[in-house]
Order: sequence, then structure tokens, then C-alpha cells
Amino acid sequence: MDTAVVYSRASVGIHSPLVSVEVHISRGLPSMSIVGLPETAVRESKDRVRSAILNNHFEFPLGRITVSLAPADLPKEGSRFDLSIALGILAASGQVRHAELAGHEFIGELSLHGTLRPTRGILPCARATHLAGRALILPADNAAEAALIRGLVLLPATQLAEICAHLNGTVPITSGAPCPAPPETWTQPDLADIRSQYHARRALEIAAAGGHNLLLIGPPGTGKTMLAERLPGILPAMTEDQALESAAVASLGRNGFDPRTWRRRPFRAPHHTASAVALVGGGSHPRPGEISLAHHGVLFLDELPEFNRHVLEVLREPLESGRIVVSRAASQTEFPAAFQLVTAMNPCPCGYLGDASGRCRCPEDQIARYRSRVSGPLLDRIDMHVEVPNVTREILLNRDATPPENSETVAARVAAAHGRQIERVGKANSRLNNREVEASCRLSSAQAQLLQQAVERLGFSARALHRVLKVGRTIADLAACDSIRDEHLSEAISYRRLGRGGVHA
Repeated sequence: MDTAVVYSRASVGIHSPLVSVEVHISRGLPSMSIVGLPETAVRESKDRVRSAILNNHFEFPLGRITVSLAPADLPKEGSRFDLSIALGILAASGQVRHAELAGHEFIGELSLHGTLRPTRGILPCARATHLAGRALILPADNAAEAALIRGLVLLPATQLAEICAHLNGTVPITSGAPCPAPPETWTQPDLADIRSQYHARRALEIAAAGGHNLLLIGPPGTGKTMLAERLPGILPAMTEDQALESAAVASLGRNGFDPRTWRRRPFRAPHHTASAVALVGGGSHPRPGEISLAHHGVLFLDELPEFNRHVLEVLREPLESGRIVVSRAASQTEFPAAFQLVTAMNPCPCGYLGDASGRCRCPEDQIARYRSRVSGPLLDRIDMHVEVPNVTREILLNRDATPPENSETVAARVAAAHGRQIERVGKANSRLNNREVEASCRLSSAQAQLLQQAVERLGFSARALHRVLKVGRTIADLAACDSIRDEHLSEAISYRRLGRGGVHA
């Protein structure tokens, strides 16, 4: 009888702390206990492990088996420790060699027949294993996701017996595939589908170039949702670090991460009935919410006033900090949430306020209640407020008009402007802090006076003032100008005319 130590990984937010699975077999009545704060799925692993060992023609030791998951004060959840526990029992009973265990980490759920089943959250685990300098043995179904980590020694397997043969040196497992290339084709909505709406298209381009938050307001059927859906197609390409962060969050979600979407900007559009927990994440074992699943991508909230006001208010802190901390009595879990917010709403409950047909009959107090569902502090954090008016039938049906620019053309200008921002400060303009705004957005005395007049007339807060300067800096970058010109500043101010305390018709 002996002791064996096998290395695995837990899941805490987007982090994957090391867990040492220690197995000791001693004399006594046959029993098996698991200690180290295991939750239900971990405690149930002893039945899966026993059946998997026996069905793979190994001997399940008759004795008192104690499995310790260290560190003991870290909660353990899920079925990811099945493989480690099984190998620890086999090594402690002398059926698997100890020497090979130290250089590997193991993760995976076992079926009763010893088949390895895929595990959620494999990408953070693979990243941590690579940093630790060990090889990772995992289910073959998770191999494509883990292979995104360059330099990781990846050993995918399908059966417990296959892994034991590798550790005993009889039949080595071949290393996994290299990092997969991004998909060659990706069908996405094109800006060329949007007829007219030149002002809104221009605002969308500016928002994409600087990473600015955007509010689209207009009657039903004017193209607000179509514009939002085309934003990911013109955003700058993600860096590898950004793609890994986004994929790591997605791997913790309910549907996991699909390697075929590698390097695609996420686009999340929750329904207006979504709860606060659905947006920011949570649960007894916290999972990422929509704002984290939109990390380095777009969060689109259609019909903004229809969301519960309490739900909308939870967005205020993540919009500033780019992260969300889910606090529970026993622990805190942090998720990244550097998303770009795009929202859409109607000008009144019926949607037709200001329409030339005069069909709106909404009373003023009803309109005021409708608009007050979106608080001033939240609107203050949205950089650009853009009106999307109705398009006439003549424009929609005119097939002889000059075709509008497609997404590829706009994306080239956006990429060039974004490149200037990265070269200047290493980040998008929307992420500039106060000191960086002062350094990058210098104004002449005449421009400062113009901005002062806008502040007094439109009632800008200090936050709104800085956001106007950031938008102006982005407009200048799109024009390839080193400094903000008068026309750039005037255009930036025009995107804040919908006001602070509510939305004006």
C-alpha cells in the first residue's frame, strides 16, 4: 500500500489554480472517502471511478482509500477530477508508474466504461498548465480548444486504459494538433445592406474605431438592429491575447467555446427580460454573465427602456472598470468585462414621436415615464447618442442609387485609425484615463471656448466632457490628423445632443 500524487486544475472564474490529488490506500474495511471541500459532483466521482477502473480490466484495491484534494480550503466542483482520482488510485496500488505523474496534469470526466468526456472551462486550465511547464492529458473532444495555447504539450486521449498505457511506457500518446488557424470564411452581415442612414453609419464607424459605447434612437423599422449587428464586422481584428481572453471566458459558459469561432469578436444580444444575474454573472458557483461573454466584443441591448431598471444599473461599474466581481459569503470571483455597449430604443412608447404622419398619441407624462426608465448616470456612460430617422420609400426602392460602402471598405479605415491609437497610447481612445485624455486631446483656446459653451448649454457632466474629447480624438484619427480640429470637435459634440437626464425628441 502506498501514496500517490496527481496534478489537476480547479476552476475559479477565469483562473485555474493547481489542485494536488493525493491518494492513500491503507489497511481496513474497503471504503473510499474524498476530502478537500468537494461538492456533490466531486463526491459522486468515487462511483464513476470504481466502475471505470474495473471496466478497463484493472484491479480496484480492497482497502481504505482516502483522496485529498489540496489545497483543502479551495472549493472543488464538477467532474473534472475523475481522471486524476482514478490515476491516483492506480498509482497508489502499483498498477501505474509514479515517475511519469509529476510531469503531467490531468483533467476529464470518466464514464462508467472509462471513456473520457469533455470538460467545460478547459482553456484556462490549458493556459495554466503551459505556464507550469507540464504536459496536459485531457479528453480528445477538448483537444481543439486546448490547442489554441501555443507551446503546450497536449496529449488527447479517449480511454482510461490508453492513458495508463502511456504512463507505463507501453503505448505513448501522440502529441495533439498545433494551434488551429482562424476559419477562412465567415458569413456576416454587411453594411452595404443599410440604405441611406449616412449619419448613423458614420457614428457606427466612429464607435468601431475608438471602441465607444453607442445609443441608437428612432422609430421602429429604421435599421437600428441592423446597424448594431454589423458592428462586429468592422471592428479591428483581435490580438492573440485578446482572443485567448475572450475564448477563456466563453469556455466557462453554458455552451463552451467553439474553436471555429477563434478570433471572432463576440456579439451578445440578451432579451429585455434578462435578469441582473444573467447580465453580470453569478450563481452558487459563479459563472460569467452576458457582459463577460461579450469581453472584447459587443453587448447589444435592444429596446433599452424595456429592461428592468435595476438590471440596467448593474452595467454602470463594469462600463468604467472593464471587469465584474461576483461576491459570495465564502469567496469572490472576478470576470473580465471589457465590452462595447450598443443600445437601441424608440423615442416614445408607441415609437412614432416626431413622425411626419403624426400618428403618435402618447401623452407627455407617459413619454416622460418611458424615458426615465433609462437613468441619467447610465446615459452619461454612453459616448454617442445617435438619431436614426425613417427612410422614405423612394430611397428604399431606388435601385439606381450609388451602392453604399460595404463592411470591408469601412473596416479598412477603422483598422487604420485604431492602429494610430495603439501606436500613440497602446489602447483604444475609449479606454483613455484622465491624464491620457489631457495629453492626447489638447484643444486650442477657441476650441476650449466652444466646448465650454456646449457644456453650459447641454449640461454636460465631467464624464460626458471627457467622452466628447475621446470621440473627437477618434474622429481626428479617422481623418489621419495629429490634432483635433474644429470640425472634429463639433461633430463629437453633435453626438451628445440627446442630453444627460433623458432622451429628447
